[in-house]
Amino acid sequence: MTQITGNIVLITGGASGIGKIMGRKSLQRGASHLVIWDVNTVLLEQTIAEFTAAGYAATGYKADIANADEVRQTAALVMQEIGLPAIVINNAGIIVGRLFQEHSYQDIDRTLQINTAGAMYVTRAFLDSFIQRGSGHFVNIASAAGLTPNPRMSVYAASKWAMLGWSESLRLELEQQSKNLHVTTVTPSYIGTGMFAGVKAPLLTPILGPEEISEAIVKAILTNRAIVRKPAVVYLLPLLRGLLPTRMFDLIVGRFFNVYTSMDHFTGRPAAEQPAFTKQPN
Repeated sequence: MTQITGNIVLITGGASGIGKIMGRKSLQRGASHLVIWDVNTVLLEQTIAEFTAAGYAATGYKADIANADEVRQTAALVMQEIGLPAIVINNAGIIVGRLFQEHSYQDIDRTLQINTAGAMYVTRAFLDSFIQRGSGHFVNIASAAGLTPNPRMSVYAASKWAMLGWSESLRLELEQQSKNLHVTTVTPSYIGTGMFAGVKAPLLTPILGPEEISEAIVKAILTNRAIVRKPAVVYLLPLLRGLLPTRMFDLIVGRFFNVYTSMDHFTGRPAAEQPAFTKQPN
């Protein structure tokens, strides 16, 4: 079992939303130090100030995970100044939420870079040290969107399908090398944060409370669960896609469960609150 107590926990996108909640829950469970990476310096400073005022050890680093060089440099700085984390939670992510033809080229690039490549960059930056130590736990926040198509989520879904395949493959690779190297992949449906403002919950798929899903993820770390899917109906998606013809799947999931219209009135976070993106050559 992975221990949070007495260990360093690092969370990307940890200055707000479920990232911040998971950070708080890790500290409450005895994490020795919380390291937060975020591009929003205002929220980052506020969150670190809040945690330190409560008597916890927490440090923030401004880091653009879409930039591989910046990820490597920031990871090296963390290991030098704080130490090697025991748990790394790849939580940072963005969504555009428009029809594909309404995506700009930059929208496509930034979604794939932050949601998929960014998680890979962060993991790669710590992976050699985890393997050398012989222990460590990566948590990758994918999405139920990685299990089903959905209009107005094409690029976001692509980024999460990719993360799901990578994360599960990484888990198998690390399990072959050490019983103490762990990967947990999380595939939640819509979460009630500003990121998914305006969505309509599909039938039998309630909007997840941020506290609820954060608690489930932290508990999954403690028990080394390989997959976390919330709510429970999400477990049906791989089965339905495997058994049903495509048009029948579309009918049941799209029309009956109303998944395919759930993004029709999506607004998301205001543009001013969206993460900055400054991709540079690697």
